[in-house]
Amino acid sequence: MIIVTGAAGFIGSALVRFLNDAGHLNLIVVDEFTRTDKNRNLLNKSYIQRVHRDELFAWIERMHVSVDFIFHIGARTDTTEQDTELFDRLNLHYTQKLWAQCTQYQIPLIYASSAATYGLGELGYDDNHEIVSQLKPLNPYGRSKNDFDIWALQQESAPPFWAGFKFFNVYGPNEYHKGRMASVIWHTYRQIKESGKMKLFRSHRPDFKDGEQSRDFIYVKDVLKVLYFLFKHQKDSGLYNLGTGQARSFLDLASNTFKSMGLQPEISFVDTPADIRDTYQYFTEANMSKLRSIGYAEPFYSLEEGIEDYVKSYLLEGLGPKIY
Repeated sequence: MIIVTGAAGFIGSALVRFLNDAGHLNLIVVDEFTRTDKNRNLLNKSYIQRVHRDELFAWIERMHVSVDFIFHIGARTDTTEQDTELFDRLNLHYTQKLWAQCTQYQIPLIYASSAATYGLGELGYDDNHEIVSQLKPLNPYGRSKNDFDIWALQQESAPPFWAGFKFFNVYGPNEYHKGRMASVIWHTYRQIKESGKMKLFRSHRPDFKDGEQSRDFIYVKDVLKVLYFLFKHQKDSGLYNLGTGQARSFLDLASNTFKSMGLQPEISFVDTPADIRDTYQYFTEANMSKLRSIGYAEPFYSLEEGIEDYVKSYLLEGLGPKIY
């Protein structure tokens, strides 16, 4: 059996679909399951059992002999949340306990870290273990992810295989429930549908023009292919970046969303909200050489290709967002 945590969420539910399509139907899906809108992500997917996240550890105690692999995708991901105790409980301590069980019962583990661990990128965006303890995340979410990465690298005992993936800016189907934390592509599509226009954040730094703030945007379908590669590979444990290796501007993103909708761009700028202005990343770009060095050779979707597939295959279809 394969366990997927965060299974009703964006990346977790997409991973369930990908695993199903690859012939894996023996899944245990883990989440809170308290939101009916989010649970829609699990429609028409095959799995054996739902387990509430608070009951997972007891379930593993009983059933560990039957567990072959754990994808720990679930996490508290709100970058505007300031409750450090909440992040410690859900992101740090929860993952530490899962690591301990995987070590005890010899279960391979893949878990979600984040590019938020890199902060302003003072040390670059290299998934080098040597710099992890020196990184300076900008918010409690990023700190909780980096705290676990630091802790994992300090452990003398570990699962038989483990990988922590520093997700960069993931976008794609099944993210409709994420509200403010959904991708800029989702928000751009919604704004265009409602007003025919898009408002991007104005730059508050002299070295970046408005709209030229840049991120490493990666389509969720590429994320799934990488996760599955490591699931099959099960060698070379460690931390890995998961982006495309190419930063693109928000202006490029918005313009391509208009294009995929068959519209001419109409883009204006508004001030970055005060509550995130001081912790706003103006540039991220994953160094992907480490993943490539262990044999992952698949090309990544370009921003243009990813947006076109997302918009035309999932957002423009029917009366609402189509589920992957």
